[in-house]
Amino acid sequence: MNVALPREITVQQLSQWLSDANRPQPVLLDVRRPDEHAYAALPKSKLIPLNELEDRLDELADLKVELIVCYCHHGIRSMSAWVLLSNHGFNVTSLRGGIDAWSLEIDHQLPRY
Repeated sequence: MNVALPREITVQQLSQWLSDANRPQPVLLDVRRPDEHAYAALPKSKLIPLNELEDRLDELADLKVELIVCYCHHGIRSMSAWVLLSNHGFNVTSLRGGIDAWSLEIDHQLPRY
């Protein structure tokens, strides 16, 4: 896909993106720990913890042509994932504020921690 993504997007932008059936849907990549993902996660997201990401890049090889949105709890780890994936040629962005911002601003039913 030849769409350049910004370094970060807001939860409002991602929510609009996901609700637009005419727009290519991104791969949601959760870079938190498995226990965090089990507690609260965005639907259909793929879990690869940040500390495993570099060793598991081969699992993402088919996604180089996809649009990837990385997220974590508050947006810190997802920015580290953004750096790593960008350096490996992925079309990636980070969710500003992470799943905590998603819970506060988009889906109030999603548990916060």
